[in-house]
Amino acid sequence: MRLSESWAFSISNLGEMKLRTALTALGVTVGIGALVAMIGFGSGMQKNVSESFEKLDLLNFVTVLPGGTSSGVREGGDPDRPRPRRGAAPVAGGRALDDAAIAEISALRGVESVFPDVRFPAAAGIGEAMEFRLVQVLPARVTASKFIRLSAGRPFRDDDEAGVIIGPSILRLAGIGKPADALGKGLRISSLALDPGLFASGGLAGVLAGKAAPVKRTDREFPVVGVIESVGFGESSPLASDVILPPGPASRIDKLPFTSIWDLFRAGAGTLGYSAVNIRLVSPAWADPVKAEVRKMGFDTFALVDQFEQIKKSFVYMDMMLAAVGMIAIFVAALGIVNTMVMSILERYSEIGIMKAVGAARRDIRKIFLLEASIIGFSGGVGGLVLGWGVSRIINRVVNYFLARQGMPFIEYFRFPLWLCLGGIAFAVGVSLVAGVYPALRAARVDPVVALRHE
Repeated sequence: MRLSESWAFSISNLGEMKLRTALTALGVTVGIGALVAMIGFGSGMQKNVSESFEKLDLLNFVTVLPGGTSSGVREGGDPDRPRPRRGAAPVAGGRALDDAAIAEISALRGVESVFPDVRFPAAAGIGEAMEFRLVQVLPARVTASKFIRLSAGRPFRDDDEAGVIIGPSILRLAGIGKPADALGKGLRISSLALDPGLFASGGLAGVLAGKAAPVKRTDREFPVVGVIESVGFGESSPLASDVILPPGPASRIDKLPFTSIWDLFRAGAGTLGYSAVNIRLVSPAWADPVKAEVRKMGFDTFALVDQFEQIKKSFVYMDMMLAAVGMIAIFVAALGIVNTMVMSILERYSEIGIMKAVGAARRDIRKIFLLEASIIGFSGGVGGLVLGWGVSRIINRVVNYFLARQGMPFIEYFRFPLWLCLGGIAFAVGVSLVAGVYPALRAARVDPVVALRHE
């Protein structure tokens, strides 16, 4: 029997039991739709994270922390270690992460630039509404790099410019809808600084009574020159503030010399220095050599390139778990195919006997039933792609609708590359063929004499 004749028989037989065929194909559609949507979600998440790391140039950064931190950092710079806490207290007598250390790190091969992680507590806001923030100090060259993405405005022109770059939370606080509308507006920064004179004038009794405190408040206003773009994934670790000042104006602000209780311990040990220092590398290939040299100086390191490798491994495990859930639906659909094909054998028992009586070989019977199973699988696979894509579009729109109200940008959470689409259809056909093996073998073993007497 020629292949074209086998196709004609298969399509004709499936057409005679339209409802059963449709329901069986629907089972495959649901299974493939669930499998494709789940793998598409994992692929989309991985793509978003990878693109965020690349766009923000995060793989070119290494963070240096004071040596001997008490945050579970293990010696040797193991990339699997947990991330150190910023500002963790170093062991007493450890080397200070100061300007001399920065100069030494800057001289290393593969280092493009080094800047300290300087932050100070302050209240900030446009207009009357103000909230507590940790104001971050960044050089102009850093704000002009891919490290910061601006939705409006420009980076600092130089390190002494009297301007400020703000983030989306400041816009929401001030009730400003469009980032461009914030440019030129004045951002008020209210900082606190120690003033021993106030303590002396009030006395200990006044401090305890709440009538005096050894701090003074200073208000400064800076024009907004740029607005940071909202980033859905992989926001920069060194960039953790919605208020950024250049070094010049920041140095002229009276402020507290510490941002956490650990700074007080470091000050008592005589090793205050900086809580962290950020290194921008020439390329990610220099991450391991630079980390090794920095550890020889007695400091701890944290590189986002190591974290990125761990993230990619996590996505592999996540894809496997999502695929396992989808496989459950595929297994149920395969049982439906077996049931449909077995019932077809019982209903066409006499027909199979006649075909064998007029000369049809066993392989011809097997071919017809396997073709029927593959047609069901192909139809279900195509339908599953359409179903998975449609459901993912709805979920993506709903999630982005609610996230947009929180100031988050639109993100594609699902991704359907060509390999996934073709693989989904091929997998559906393959599962259907496996499910049709037993019915095909059973049909091929039908005795024509018994089948003709069946009626």
